Amino acid sequence: MTDLRELLGIRHPIVLAPFGGLSSVALTASVSEAGGLGSYGLYGYDGARIRATAAELRAATSAPFALNIWLPTGDETQPGHEHDAQAAALSSFFAEVGVEPPARPERYLPSLEGQLEAIWEAAPAVLSVVFGVPAAPILAEAHRRGIRVVGTATTVAEAIALDAAGVDAIIATGIEAAGHRVSFLKPASDSLVGLLSLLPQVVDAVSAPVIAAGGIADRRGVAAAFALGADGVQVGTSFLATAESAASEAHRAAIRTTAADESVLTRAMSGRLARGARNRAIATIEESGAIAPFPAQNWLTGRFRTEAARRGMGELQSLWLGQSAPLARWDAASDVFAELVAGVPA
Repeated sequence: MTDLRELLGIRHPIVLAPFGGLSSVALTASVSEAGGLGSYGLYGYDGARIRATAAELRAATSAPFALNIWLPTGDETQPGHEHDAQAAALSSFFAEVGVEPPARPERYLPSLEGQLEAIWEAAPAVLSVVFGVPAAPILAEAHRRGIRVVGTATTVAEAIALDAAGVDAIIATGIEAAGHRVSFLKPASDSLVGLLSLLPQVVDAVSAPVIAAGGIADRRGVAAAFALGADGVQVGTSFLATAESAASEAHRAAIRTTAADESVLTRAMSGRLARGARNRAIATIEESGAIAPFPAQNWLTGRFRTEAARRGMGELQSLWLGQSAPLARWDAASDVFAELVAGVPA
């Protein structure tokens, strides 16, 4: 059996979840320096920004870290004539934060090829991916460069597909988790499996080490994951609530005050299903029914969400959090890490 710690070059089988738009060098480095695997989400980053971020990470830590990308699913919308109408549907939010509706861009997302070129140069210890199975040439190039590849599954079938492709480890992520549902074989709404059910079935179905994610916030969740056969755990919300994360104060407050039955799955903010705290922006957009496809909706709402975060307006932000948010009690990443390590079997 492959030991996850040996595989990834870490001392403790604790992985920081990557946050699209909310990752920080300080938090990633803190987890890596503590002996876990710090992760940094590169959603929307072009090659130049990836290179700069990787340089900052290298300056902050000499320990292994992961860089995370979203794989294209093939159904991403491109900027078109409908852009102005989609922006107009959100006009009240742009006005509220005092920004102009954004003009139609040339593209919503950087190319995967450009991202990968920068990642190969950065040479992280781990490349983690969501929303699919990395193509054989990507796996081959990563392994040629000594980079481990970790895939993410929301169902047993997805885990089997990742295992068959030859990824080095698989993250089994339950419906309790914060942020986007990263399903890729079936629609996310048809792939809603809790970690308690998902984890042991994935462990039984694959040969790669399995990392449990979703609803793990303290030592009890860690112990439960290992009891169900996990080789490691990935934790997001508890770290997102700490001072080292890039979350706003309003976001941290939402994490500490949103009960498990109060978080929602919504497409309102990005066009893809994601879990977070329900706020006025989500309620208004859902009621209007005017939700553009991904990534158009994410790009458009991002224009007012960024300014809302700067102004401390939580009602207009994406307040991603998981169902175990009330268990996120620590203000420092080091304290979260110590709590999680306490749950790892001796």
